Amino acid sequence: MTELASHPMHLRQSKRAAASGWIGSALEYYDFFIYATAASLVFPQIFFPSQNPTVAIIASLATYGVGYVARPIGAFVLGHWGDTHGRRNVLLLCMFVMGASTMLVGVLPTYQQVGIWAPILLVALRLIQGFAVAGEISGASSMILEHAPFGRRGYYASFSLQGVQAGQIFAAAVFLPLAAYLPSEAFNSWGWRIPFLMSIVVIVAAYIIRREVNETPAFERAEEEGKVARTPIIEAFRSSWADILRVACMALMNVIPVVAAIFGAAYAVQPAYGIGFAKEIYLWIPVAGNILAVLFIPFVGALSDRIGRRPPMIIGSLVAALLSFAYLYAISIHDVWMAIIASLLMWGIVYQGYNAVFPAFYPELFRTRYRVSAMAIGQNIGTAISAFLPALFTAVAPPGSTGIPLKIGAITLGVAAIAAIAAFSARETYRLRLNDLGNPDATPLPKDEYDRLRARSEPDTGGPAPSLASS
Repeated sequence: MTELASHPMHLRQSKRAAASGWIGSALEYYDFFIYATAASLVFPQIFFPSQNPTVAIIASLATYGVGYVARPIGAFVLGHWGDTHGRRNVLLLCMFVMGASTMLVGVLPTYQQVGIWAPILLVALRLIQGFAVAGEISGASSMILEHAPFGRRGYYASFSLQGVQAGQIFAAAVFLPLAAYLPSEAFNSWGWRIPFLMSIVVIVAAYIIRREVNETPAFERAEEEGKVARTPIIEAFRSSWADILRVACMALMNVIPVVAAIFGAAYAVQPAYGIGFAKEIYLWIPVAGNILAVLFIPFVGALSDRIGRRPPMIIGSLVAALLSFAYLYAISIHDVWMAIIASLLMWGIVYQGYNAVFPAFYPELFRTRYRVSAMAIGQNIGTAISAFLPALFTAVAPPGSTGIPLKIGAITLGVAAIAAIAAFSARETYRLRLNDLGNPDATPLPKDEYDRLRARSEPDTGGPAPSLASS
């Protein structure tokens, strides 16, 4: 059985899959998150001018959410593609579409130049971005999971999310020197365009990196046996609708990065709120949190291979939500260092209990025949709902209102509670064999047998992402 094999060739394939998933996710989410950064920092002024600053902020943050509206549509299309044409093919397609749409944002005219066409074109490209990114995590997670050695699926699959966090670091890091050294007029005029135009790198890297990735043994076996689903979406809803719903509810935990990087940025930086954090200082908060996350994710993924998927997801969700109160309070009292520390705890460490584990847990709930479709649909419905929270937060706690940390923190905790309940209601998956995943009647291996087979599959590890050189 492939997942039990410890032959060096199989281990090289596992590491190659993890490395390509890491790099692909980093590049694709760099594209996705430079938009989020720009939506918080400059888009209210250049695409949505208004006499009412609250309206401008809400409109700009709503375009961030629009990208998530397209994600369920992309999940249906790209999930179907991944389950019928293979994990490798869908990942290449995602990267090409994402790179092209992001680069075009960098050449858009502003509202002052073409009027209402500027926000219309911006929204259209954001929709394409959302469509493209919908297949990335489900495709990458499924690819890594199906290549991973037995008993190491949590560790290996976590690298797809480590890549996502790295992409966020790259996004903020590109903006940092621009915000720090360019005058505000130059930054708002042309400086913000540079990170978008750099996305040409994504298009080139898409071909160079992923053309060498082998299709997963599980999908190839399904092809050879004529068991590739013709209508994976229909099969997914017929057989696993309850787990799709659970994934959608768990994916609402996207509320934590929304609070940290989107609403938190607007609250701290936008003049209407009166906090007055400098852009170049505030950009270090998500950078620092994500650096810690990159270091922490593989250790949490490995932990989930020992104790199960549900405990770190439940604890991470609830405690991260509680820490959101402290984070927003720190911003409200103009305490930069307290905000940084709270962000490191909330986003960089505790949230990874959820974030590092779901790339293994979600696809493990479904069968190979419809794994990409089911995960993509559930996850992207949940993130689509959570993506409108920044605009909701601004409406509930607009500039000039009182009790902003308490109001937003309470909503965050309520959302996290829904996610934790969904995780608690799901069946544990870490001791199931690959061929038994998605089968509600499958019996997990006894713990002693699982530990014995896991020890045979690969020496324990929890270090940095597998190197491309090792493949």
